[in-house]
Formats: sequence, C-alpha cells, structure tokens
Amino acid sequence: MLSIIRLMAAKITTGVVGAIVLLLLLVGPVNATEPRHPGPKDRCPVCGMFVEKYENWIATVVFEDGEHVFFDGPKDLFRFLHDLEKYGHDADAINDVLVTDYYTTKRMKARDAFFVVGSDVMGPMGHELVALRSESEAETFVRDHGGGKILRFDEVTEEEVPK
Repeated sequence: MLSIIRLMAAKITTGVVGAIVLLLLLVGPVNATEPRHPGPKDRCPVCGMFVEKYENWIATVVFEDGEHVFFDGPKDLFRFLHDLEKYGHDADAINDVLVTDYYTTKRMKARDAFFVVGSDVMGPMGHELVALRSESEAETFVRDHGGGKILRFDEVTEEEVPK
C-alpha cells in the first residue's frame, strides 16, 4: 500500500511540475519588461562612457527588437531622446524607457518618474536630472539638495537638460 501511495505522490508531483512548466512557457517570463543590466562593454551613445559602473544612475531605452541602449544618467538619456535621428533610431520603435530611482536605486519607467533639475547632486557627468518615484520624494529631495524644478517625463525639454 505504501508503494502505491508513493507512486501516486510521484505522479501528482510530476503532473504539477509539468503544469507549472507549461504555464510558464505559455505566459512567458514573469518580468518580460525587466531590462537587462549593462555589461562591461556597454557604452552611453551620447558621451561614450562605459555605463556598468554607474549602476545608481543607469537609464535605458528598450527597443521593440529587444535592443537595450544604456546611458550613464537621465541627462544623456534625454539628449538621446531629443535627437533620435542623430543616433539612428526611430521613436516608434521604442518599447520602454527606464531610469534609476535616486533613493531606492531600482529601475522604473521614466514616464512614472519625477525629475529634479538644478540640485547640488552630481551624477557621472556632472549636473544631472535626478529621477524619483513620487512627487513627495521629489519635494523632499528638493528641500535636502536644492533644485529649481520638478518635471514629469514629457516636460523635460532640451532647454531643461543640464549642460
């Protein structure tokens, strides 16, 4: 009797594992939009810096074909986005734009971020647009580090990008 119970338990376990594998194959990766991290040879197309060592500032554009373009901070990301033609890309091919939140150092969708312009915090290339998850965090950041403006993604014009 014990061997029959073991055999049934093994079949049930195999069936459950098989169902989970099938479900994962049908649904796809859980974090399909999770960007890959830059490697040691990934360079910012705007300034040419290797971006891997600036993990707390990384910004990423993910294209529909799966290409990831990395930046050493939001400043160069916006320079790129404001002049896509110069860099040989098309806005219609962009699948996602991500930035790194200043406080959590986790990546987030750039369209959800609040950007502080003019603070005393320096990024890898000097003055930087600082990305934050919420307006209240942006306001706290401004109190602690200064800054002239809090902007949303669509409000960051060429003129707002630090030199």
